[in-house]
Amino acid sequence: MSTIQGTDIRYTLECHAQDKGFGSVGDCGGFSMGSSYFYLEFLMAWLTILGNAGYRNPAIFALEYTLVPDERYPVQLEQTVAGYDHICSIVKDPSRICLAGDSAGATLQLSLLLHMSKSSDAGKRRPGFATLISPWATLVTPKNRDTPSDYLNADSLHLYGRQFAGTLANLKDPLVSPGVCKDRDWWLRASPSKGYCFMYGSEEVFAPEVRDLITLLRRSGCAVRVREEPGQVHAWPVVSLFLADTQGERTKGLRDLTKVITQVIDPQIVKVDGL
Repeated sequence: MSTIQGTDIRYTLECHAQDKGFGSVGDCGGFSMGSSYFYLEFLMAWLTILGNAGYRNPAIFALEYTLVPDERYPVQLEQTVAGYDHICSIVKDPSRICLAGDSAGATLQLSLLLHMSKSSDAGKRRPGFATLISPWATLVTPKNRDTPSDYLNADSLHLYGRQFAGTLANLKDPLVSPGVCKDRDWWLRASPSKGYCFMYGSEEVFAPEVRDLITLLRRSGCAVRVREEPGQVHAWPVVSLFLADTQGERTKGLRDLTKVITQVIDPQIVKVDGL
């Protein structure tokens, strides 16, 4: 456990070298439940796959943000900002950082990007890439509907979303619910330098809102790569790691994500000097 700007943040995985060859931020999903420890096997597998892909010194930083109802917005966003600033203090070159998150964790990454784009030093803090798995783009919307296949329940999600926001007015704030932001210039300023990768299931509750966000980002001029997996459910790369039958099926989502990352952040360029 470490403390950054008064916030307790746990490090799930981190390289020992001070100058990391590859930075990634992983937020656990769920404003009201879950923990980075639940994702430990997922993150360890990803670290191995990144190393096998050619990154000489990959590192994954996992933020253990405070859950609802212990805290509400803006605490979780403030913790995410503090975590990102800590990574920047180590990695030095933010173009080597790849943001990552699933579900509510991906929501916080989108909020982080929108938040940082408003700062005077936004250009110096912009990450290289963002890989978002099944982001909860808009917290409360009629487009979040139950499907026959997905394990999520829209009514429960809307309850959690309202609890996180704290007030009805906050649900209209893009820093709380990024999908409500329709300002194309703002999204373009917020984009990582190499853009985004979205990965989600065609049968999940959030699919309609994710598709809408992808369309908006592309119209805003952002580079967006998309992997909509037919017949799959919410956060399928995470679910597959725990439930799939074979090793290949278990790591398929992680290998697909890593392949995309290597196309935009060259492993041969991202390396530690002197090692």
